[in-house]
Amino acid sequence: MTAGQARDYELIVTNTGNDDDTIKIKVDLNYASEAPEPPEWIVKLWGIEEKVWDVTFTKILEKEIALIGGGSREITAQITCPKGARYGDKLTLVLSATSKNDPAVYDTKTLSATARQAIIAVKTSIGHERAVADAVFARARVRDIGIFAVLVPVNLRGYMLVESMNPDRLEEVVRGIRRARGIVKPEDEKAIRFEDVELYLAPKPVVSGIMEGDIVELMAGPFKGEKARVMKIDETKEEVTVELFEAMVRIPVTVPGTSVRVLQKEEER
Repeated sequence: MTAGQARDYELIVTNTGNDDDTIKIKVDLNYASEAPEPPEWIVKLWGIEEKVWDVTFTKILEKEIALIGGGSREITAQITCPKGARYGDKLTLVLSATSKNDPAVYDTKTLSATARQAIIAVKTSIGHERAVADAVFARARVRDIGIFAVLVPVNLRGYMLVESMNPDRLEEVVRGIRRARGIVKPEDEKAIRFEDVELYLAPKPVVSGIMEGDIVELMAGPFKGEKARVMKIDETKEEVTVELFEAMVRIPVTVPGTSVRVLQKEEER
């Protein structure tokens, strides 16, 4: 979870007996952090009583609910990662439900959440992405807000990406920087994932964009300046096999993908 992010967990408590019973709900919180005084995670429960049970604020760790025989109660547990959390900070929440009629009857549910860095998109003026990135990185380093990386994808015009533990503090850093247009605030389900960024990190094959049937011009080698049709593409070796138009005998020639320039796409003809 990223700093400030909340996650809900849906649970059901059921009285498996035939008689009415009172169920004791107990909360145990276990923190793991390298910081001497880590910020508290926010834990809230809905469904125990009419109002929300704010475990973190009230410090109350036990409550009771009444259930008829065979009855059940839906409970929602919400965990919020605190702002200022460090990478790897972890909360383990153990919920236990115990029958008051028969204490030997009980059940537990363990929920865990770990703090991780977020990837935030910063909107910029087109053509000024690198300048904004340099300014953001310099200012963030002075304020020590926990920025791990800044990425300026060539094919993502008008945006830069920041990997940080503190999205809320990043907004303060960006404010006032020339050509910066603010940070993009997606909903949790639309948050930028690391898989979404991988396509900007992995280099594209040299032959990317070349298709069989394309008309190309050879830019190097003994056939420099000749026009040809692409017959085969080998992405592994990053080579293309072409057939020269002007050759007396049409023999396939294999050349590096870097030595051809596309003149006309197959679908345009």
